[in-house]
Amino acid sequence: MSTVGNPTNIFWQESPVGKLERQKLLNQKGCVVWITGLSGSGKSTLACSLSRELYTRGNLSYILDGDNLRHGLNKDLGFKAEDRAENIRRVGEVAKLFADAGLICIASLISPYRKDRDACRAMFPASNFIEVFMNMPLELCEERDSKGLYKLARAGKIKGFTGIDDPYEPPLNCEIQINQKDGVCPTPGAMAGEVVSYLEDKGYLQDK
Repeated sequence: MSTVGNPTNIFWQESPVGKLERQKLLNQKGCVVWITGLSGSGKSTLACSLSRELYTRGNLSYILDGDNLRHGLNKDLGFKAEDRAENIRRVGEVAKLFADAGLICIASLISPYRKDRDACRAMFPASNFIEVFMNMPLELCEERDSKGLYKLARAGKIKGFTGIDDPYEPPLNCEIQINQKDGVCPTPGAMAGEVVSYLEDKGYLQDK
């Protein structure tokens, strides 16, 4: 009888270079910044601005973008609840590898279900999962609609679209929340600066 794939025959292979050594080499601490929110809330804008700001400071990061990952790693998944859960699980596992390598991994996904995000959080040591909630009103996101998806969802041409006919469950205890201030959205630089300040305060960015 074949035992291929039997978990009892699979063993963890330790690396001769550990996480602390990798972090020392990069002069930073690995973590994941998980950006969640409705389509059009500014997740990708923040991810790109944050990555650029970290680069200018000499810190190494990598963006895991939800749409980009569906071109490869997750191209076999749809948008049913079980597919969304598997999508988030896979991204969480990849983010965990990047963080273990010592990188600041920036994951930018709608990730609408709280239980799926919490399952990702559980993969990481305490404080290494930094949840950033783009708390923008649906009306604003729908007004932006740069991809035309809300219009299609309202017309019934897209089913199960988050915020229209599928729920978005906001975080209950996120580390960072990005909001409008007096009805004005913060600039990309200001949003990135807020996250960088958090990373600095928590010791993820070492002195250069």
